[in-house]
Amino acid sequence: MTRTQRRRAASAGRYAVLTVWALIVVFPLYWIVSTSFKPSDQWFSWPPVYLPSPATLDNYSDVWIGATSVAEGGQTALSLQTPFLALRNSLILAFGATAAAVLYGSVIAYGVSRYRLLSETRMFQLLMLRMVPPIVIVAPLSLYFSYLGLLDSMIGLGVMYFLTSLPYAVWMTKSFIDEVPREVEQAAEILGASRWRTVFEVVLPLIRSGLVATFMFILILNWSEYLLSLILSKTNVVTLPVELSKFEGSTEGRLFGRQAALSVGITLPLIIIGLLIRKHLARGFSFGMVRR
Repeated sequence: MTRTQRRRAASAGRYAVLTVWALIVVFPLYWIVSTSFKPSDQWFSWPPVYLPSPATLDNYSDVWIGATSVAEGGQTALSLQTPFLALRNSLILAFGATAAAVLYGSVIAYGVSRYRLLSETRMFQLLMLRMVPPIVIVAPLSLYFSYLGLLDSMIGLGVMYFLTSLPYAVWMTKSFIDEVPREVEQAAEILGASRWRTVFEVVLPLIRSGLVATFMFILILNWSEYLLSLILSKTNVVTLPVELSKFEGSTEGRLFGRQAALSVGITLPLIIIGLLIRKHLARGFSFGMVRR
């Protein structure tokens, strides 16, 4: 086998492996979308129905417009689920906590990068706070939040989202700030800029693509947070992941079609945001890889 043939064989093998991996990754997404359009008699059918026939929008109307459930005896009753309220809560909590974490994290990261505010050991200890399994701390946190009056409140849950996101924000933004030449800041100071003005008008704009990538990464974590939301909220504050777990009836079993319809609604905003800022994401994830 010649060198050219070996290269072609290796290339074909890589593409085959990537194709199989892409199918493995994409199939669960396809199955969720497909299930969201299936009537109830096709949720558990065997052999499985890959293309819903006939396709229906009943799952979406039941979840997002006026959910009804079939109770014992064939009677229908209005569902107590509140997806739009959960959507509002998730938007406020996820975007608010993420924005605050990126803002404060970038300031802390600047201090670490330029003034060694935290040593490498402290930085690893900061990251280890995020690595602690939430199930370990959620019980004492619920008692502490109950004592402070923050249990089942937007402020309490937002504070926890912010604190759990801050280590990631510091670590990611520090790597971007390290790539900014110090000479740029020195030039701004020579022109009369203060330290804070240099940070917010010179350094942070230079790493805006990195900040966007950090924002998107943390937003996904906060948007999909389940355990903290489940334990630290009761009835007043419900997020979309918690709302998703409620579609299970005592007589009908798990409502896969409605869960799939709600899952599509949960995933769609992140996909739209990712498409809108894809240029910044590509620059942010490759920031610092190419030396100029």
